[in-house]
Amino acid sequence: MKTTIALIASTALICSAGVANAQDFTLEPGFGSVSLENGFTPDPYDVDLVSGGSIDAATIGCAGMIANAPDFRLDYMAGDVFPLILSVTSSSDTTLVVNMPDGNWACDDDSAGDLNPMLEFTQPMSGQYDIWVGAFGGGNEEATLHISEIMAGASYGGGMPDFSLDPTFGSVDLQSGFEPDPYNIELTSGGGIDAEVVGCAGMIATAPDFRLNYAASDVLPLIISTMSSDDTTLVINQPDGSWICDDDSGENFNASVTMEAPMTGQYDIWVGSFFGDNQPATLSISELYSN
Repeated sequence: MKTTIALIASTALICSAGVANAQDFTLEPGFGSVSLENGFTPDPYDVDLVSGGSIDAATIGCAGMIANAPDFRLDYMAGDVFPLILSVTSSSDTTLVVNMPDGNWACDDDSAGDLNPMLEFTQPMSGQYDIWVGAFGGGNEEATLHISEIMAGASYGGGMPDFSLDPTFGSVDLQSGFEPDPYNIELTSGGGIDAEVVGCAGMIATAPDFRLNYAASDVLPLIISTMSSDDTTLVINQPDGSWICDDDSGENFNASVTMEAPMTGQYDIWVGSFFGDNQPATLSISELYSN
């Protein structure tokens, strides 16, 4: 078990487990629990709950009024790559109080902006995280707890691409060796979400632009690219839940991603606009290195 924790959020605190407290992490959480393993999908995992309680979190050096029992419990299996990011969105001023697997306390007030808290553990531990969502000024308000591995430094207020939604411009099932090659789709680039939330470039829509269900072989690559008079980008959620993206690997400010050993499964694809406008574009799916 790792005992060193780095917190990016500027107002985050970690307090010794020895501080006297009234909240009780041995109680059943008020809004449920979940077991998640690194690389989980969907990401973020969202929990609707009610903030606040009768206990002043100042007893452990934190802010806000919290309940006696945890609001939510996360059993988490960490990996060597992803951070663990806990944040809250609400119309009220919320706080976060977390009892971590090693028994220490972590807390935050406003690091997510708009009076919402965020804690980012860059080297998360495996184990049980008991989570309270506090109300800074007291009272009880509706709130959403977000559990993520990809939202570092990003605002949930800007939205997230959602691969659970139906694609706007359709879908196709293709098996390696498909014809005609390339398979082309006419669509419109851009959207209202900054793809930086998943580490990519350009403005993209909430729903995928296109969905590819692909049966791979051991021989051919999978090449996804764009063609447009606009500066386009590519954002792709792969079958294993990971994100890949590109800006200018194609010609004339177009995007291209080549997967030499593609996976079989569902690829959700967004065609972004680098400058944020909406322009006609062609999405090309191919197994040939030169179209």
